[in-house]
Amino acid sequence: MTAPTTTARPGARARRAGLLALAALLATADLGLKAWAEQALPGSPIEGGPLGLELAFNSGVAFSFAADAPAWTVVAATGLITLTVAAALWRTAPGASRLWGGALAAVLGGAAANLIDRAPDGRVTDYLHTGWWPTFNLADVFIVCGGLLIVALSWRTDRQAAT
Repeated sequence: MTAPTTTARPGARARRAGLLALAALLATADLGLKAWAEQALPGSPIEGGPLGLELAFNSGVAFSFAADAPAWTVVAATGLITLTVAAALWRTAPGASRLWGGALAAVLGGAAANLIDRAPDGRVTDYLHTGWWPTFNLADVFIVCGGLLIVALSWRTDRQAAT
């Protein structure tokens, strides 16, 4: 018995490559800003009105959750989540809408950037500071915005299917 074959839609390879390139571009942008922040911001935050720049480090995940957990467990968990998002992007890219693919690419780019940043020392570099919200980074923005878009698109799809 032979393994079942899947027929890729025309352009599936280019679609996947484009979304992975978008995720890599977003991750690179955040990692570049993190490197800059580590050089430019120690001891000298930059006030910018509602959003300033201030160097901080987070050994946990969102809102410092699990900050006391061993670094290897946080790295392993975020690595598994990142791989899951990459697999979802790979699997759905050929037939997904541009918004859905872009949302997954944003989540993947943010997750990959934070994983790459966390791997060497168990902590993530944060640099965006509001004064009323925990300090965060651009990767966090990509993850949250991509996740919200996925929820919105899922809700819209569910509502359309019900009618």
